[in-house]
Amino acid sequence: MSVVFRRLPLGISSALTSSKDRSPLVNPRDEELVASAQKGDRRAFEELVERHKHKAYHIAFDFARDREEAKDLSQEAFLKAFSNLKKFDGRSSFYTWFYRILVNLCLDYKRRQKRAPSDEFDETVEHQLEPSHQPSIPMSPDQHVLAGQISHKVGVALQALPPKQRTAFILKNHQGLSIKEIAEMMQTAEGTVKVHLHRAVMALRQRLAEFA
Repeated sequence: MSVVFRRLPLGISSALTSSKDRSPLVNPRDEELVASAQKGDRRAFEELVERHKHKAYHIAFDFARDREEAKDLSQEAFLKAFSNLKKFDGRSSFYTWFYRILVNLCLDYKRRQKRAPSDEFDETVEHQLEPSHQPSIPMSPDQHVLAGQISHKVGVALQALPPKQRTAFILKNHQGLSIKEIAEMMQTAEGTVKVHLHRAVMALRQRLAEFA
């Protein structure tokens, strides 16, 4: 899926449409790009946007369940990171620092909504089911219907989880982050993340018991 951001300042949006005038560093680490960006090299930050834009969008989509909102949330995260880049001190990786910004924005968005989980079904099944749960063989029409029902239930059940449980579950099972990475992003202990994950799985199993 193509992700297009709007109204990014200082030419940042060009990173999404052009590969010209990139930072001259060859395969630089994120932290090297950050150091260059902090010195005023806007092309270095554009490279960071290019590097992380798709993952950022997919994380935002897992929270928002809406394509346009996901684009806006991921764009807002990059804008906030750009505005606060001077404050990045390297105590954590840029990866952790940036995605913490994104996750916090997503949680703020969910709090603002204050509405029941959406009953809309998005056709992008892979965002709602773990890869191991997706069928690997052709399905009959009845199986397609059942898969759609399960996917819909998973999406609704996931949105009904408490914010911390939902965050931990999305980052672990949809984005493949480690317990340590999730703990750093959520600024909590690894043991606490494991508790959130366990409770999320138990709640989802209970809601999906009819399909067991």
